[in-house]
Amino acid sequence: MKVFIKNMVCDRCKMVVRETMKKLGLTAVSVELGEVELNQSLTNTEKLALSQELQLLGFDLIDDKKSRLIEQIKLIILELIRQKDGEMTQNLSKTLSSKLNHDYNYLSNLFSEVEGITIEKYFIAQKIELVKELLVYDELSLSEIAFRLNYSSVAYLSSQFKKVTGLTPSHFKNIRSVKRKPLDKV
Repeated sequence: MKVFIKNMVCDRCKMVVRETMKKLGLTAVSVELGEVELNQSLTNTEKLALSQELQLLGFDLIDDKKSRLIEQIKLIILELIRQKDGEMTQNLSKTLSSKLNHDYNYLSNLFSEVEGITIEKYFIAQKIELVKELLVYDELSLSEIAFRLNYSSVAYLSSQFKKVTGLTPSHFKNIRSVKRKPLDKV
């Protein structure tokens, strides 16, 4: 049985969810971003207990299909952005459609309706959060960051960064006082 969990966006989240399952006496076969595979079905009591424990930790149990689909869209976007090679072999709409077996227009309309933001704007916001992270770490130049995140140029990255944050990347790097948002708040 698969259980879907909202706001589970990092390895630390997976560890916390795994520990929560263990605490409740539930055996997780696998724990991935946004989903847990169990070796048994949950009773209503177990589901309620799991939901309450997860909420205390900032996670939500997802029961309906539309919410699961939206969470899967978010997780795919996070995976695409954080790929080490940074190379997207096809555009975002084709990637989402093929991985989720739905027409992109359906996915896009559903996402916008529920999240109040387009998939593209969400994708850009996630990329900019990663740019902020990379700027703070100060290990890559702006041109290396632009290349890694598939920007056509440093100028385009800078323009998009300023549009989203109100700051240029270099100004952001200099002040470093602008706080990054947690991935689940973007």
